[in-house]
Amino acid sequence: MRMFPSGFLWGAATAAYQIEGAHDVDGKGPSIWDCDHYHRYRDDVALMSQLGLAAYRFSISWSRVIPEGTGAANPKGLDFYNRLVDELLSRGIRPFITLYHWDLPQALEDRTGWATRDTASAFGEYAALMGRTLGDRVKDWITLNEPLASTTAGYVFGSHAPGKRDPQLAFQVSHHLNLAHGHAVRALRSTVENCHLGITQVSMPIYPATDSIDDRQAARRYDGVVNRWYWDPVLRGEYPADVLDRLGSLAPQMEAGDLGLIASPIDFFGHNSYSRTVVRNDPASLLMGATPVPQTAQPHTEMNWEVYPDHLYDSLMRITRDYDGIEIYITENGAAYPDKVVDGLVHDPLRVDYLRQHLGAAQRAIVDGANLRGYFCWSLLDNFEWAYGYGKRFGLVYVDYPTQRRIPKGSGRFFAEVARRNSID
Repeated sequence: MRMFPSGFLWGAATAAYQIEGAHDVDGKGPSIWDCDHYHRYRDDVALMSQLGLAAYRFSISWSRVIPEGTGAANPKGLDFYNRLVDELLSRGIRPFITLYHWDLPQALEDRTGWATRDTASAFGEYAALMGRTLGDRVKDWITLNEPLASTTAGYVFGSHAPGKRDPQLAFQVSHHLNLAHGHAVRALRSTVENCHLGITQVSMPIYPATDSIDDRQAARRYDGVVNRWYWDPVLRGEYPADVLDRLGSLAPQMEAGDLGLIASPIDFFGHNSYSRTVVRNDPASLLMGATPVPQTAQPHTEMNWEVYPDHLYDSLMRITRDYDGIEIYITENGAAYPDKVVDGLVHDPLRVDYLRQHLGAAQRAIVDGANLRGYFCWSLLDNFEWAYGYGKRFGLVYVDYPTQRRIPKGSGRFFAEVARRNSID
């Protein structure tokens, strides 16, 4: 039996666009993306209570509360989140709010979106509105979810909205997202008393394909672009010098005071972690000088992500070591598998095994000194998995999409028992 520390926080996570539905209801404006959680939130909160969750991480839809991205707020949108927060608190569930989980209001995208600094300033105004609206009851806030994913999927590969393929613009966008984080931190500090504040980064541990000097240096370069580029400005007040040198003309334009704003003090590091990347030296890759090497020895999830639990241990220890023992929450970890309903039940032993192994890795990291305070499983519900649509199921709870019926899976019952005992076999 592996025990977690007393007070360890057990929760599950979702994102507004992926579960709310009601994309044009009650004055909501379109987002760059546009489960019926909007109408079923009371039942979903009751499910959380049945699963023994002590916390729920969810995101606000910016376009639901400010349809044009700036200007007048939408009272009906604000009322939805007021009701959701009150319902959670009535069940003894602690809300963790993410302000941005990739669904930029379309009205802002029409004005060039994250390509302009104005959007970062608008984000600060939005953060202040939400702090004033919910900050009397909600103390736990996350500014951004995975700025790496927003940047690369939206502006390098074009697989997510707004679907652009412009590496130079991508690095400028990454800087504007970091500015948005800084504006939000200052806005929330000024509007929420006793605010407990962080950012969620996708944390992708990079391993060399071999122990050769070339491959180890390649792993360092790759890590610089996908991890340190996003972590260091927030936690150290600087972009990594080796990455800036390699970027050359691709480096973003900055103004005096930007780095000080970006490094406004935060309380915790949100850690989204699913798998690892193994790379080899590749001089033909001009930016990173490295190329991922597919791993075939281990099982993979339906997302074709390698199941490698040690990546979670290694990431937690690295964050603790490199960033002064900062408080950490695993804000997402989970797996997609092809679930089926059989006789009214959903048995998902592969997901149970995935969770057992990764929770074991997390507990081992705590024993070895990681300042890990909580774990949020991705996801509470099966949902709309961005570019994959409804084809990939991550939930602890199965959603029958035609009827919207919710069915707790075997993994949901397993997770509830882990949370109840605060331990893992």
